[in-house]
Amino acid sequence: MSAIDELLAQARTELKRVEPDEAAAVQRDGGLLVDIRYAALRERDGTIPGALIVERNELEWRLDPTGDHRAPEATGHDLRVVVVCNEGYASSLAAVSLRRLGLPHATDLTGGFQAWQAAGLPVTAPPEEPV
Repeated sequence: MSAIDELLAQARTELKRVEPDEAAAVQRDGGLLVDIRYAALRERDGTIPGALIVERNELEWRLDPTGDHRAPEATGHDLRVVVVCNEGYASSLAAVSLRRLGLPHATDLTGGFQAWQAAGLPVTAPPEEPV
């Protein structure tokens, strides 16, 4: 097993990962979906309506409720956060980082955006390219 596979497996022992329908319920109940995919993937595939878009390299600064650079949505340490990446790998590592930052309810979406889309949940279509 590679070092990153071991790190990922260890990270996932700390999470109760959610399936797409569970993530949608978290959002409906006032939790926050955070899309950490890079711009090219969002432009290619679209976005989850209402999800907060935060590039991975800014995640901890934008979600730290005590930080000066926090997003308005980072309302407190009790916030339920579901991190979404493209296929559910980077999001596991990101969710553990948020838990270490003091967000005990942070987790990630199993299968990422691709699973959300495959489940038929709402997606805002990417902008059409000019012809």
